[in-house]
Amino acid sequence: MNKKEIASYIDQTLLSPTATEKDLIEFINKSKDFGFASVCINPVFIKKAKELLAGTSTKVCTVIDFPLGAGGLETKQTQADIAIDAGADELDFVVNLNLVKAHKWKELSAELTFIAKSVKEAAMFRETPGAVLTKLILETCCLTDEEIVESCKCAKEAGFDFVKTSTGFYSAKPNGATVHAVELMRKTVGTEMGVKASGGIHTYEEAMAMINAGATRIGASAGIEIVSKAE
Repeated sequence: MNKKEIASYIDQTLLSPTATEKDLIEFINKSKDFGFASVCINPVFIKKAKELLAGTSTKVCTVIDFPLGAGGLETKQTQADIAIDAGADELDFVVNLNLVKAHKWKELSAELTFIAKSVKEAAMFRETPGAVLTKLILETCCLTDEEIVESCKCAKEAGFDFVKTSTGFYSAKPNGATVHAVELMRKTVGTEMGVKASGGIHTYEEAMAMINAGATRIGASAGIEIVSKAE
């Protein structure tokens, strides 16, 4: 891939809990001319990111119930509503791992269906109407293959736009994306959904391995370095 092509796959990411607005401004000023799919930032920075990216094709992505996914349905909905009102274009939700590990697939499907519907409704009534993409972070490093497959099925049935591998914050190693997980996710969701590989992707070669496995997005804080190694 050339630089423009691979940049269009990347969610250039700044999710450090210690990042300041000064860090955000520097991060976006360095990133905004590359043509990344989005910048993925903490919710507190949505409005500023939207302002800094005005006039570019790069979207504003943020994370919901991050990084644990354990806040409950009301927390997810409230955070999503606030993010949408602030101008977020894409929302990466952390799955409720409690339901996944308990294999409560009907409950998980119902929760995700509610979230997907709620996001679509909220997007219709915000100041600048427009579709808001939804991605479900599975935290694949702590799931069995069966749990990955069933979670993907629930996300697809619920109407999510993407499934995503990882937060990058989980304590287990490896705590990021693997080719195996991406292949399994792609096989499960088919061609109708996006698959985002995130966590531990630092080089052009690692990014291309995920894309060749079926990823249509790459979440990485090293987006500039990845693009710089392309043709």
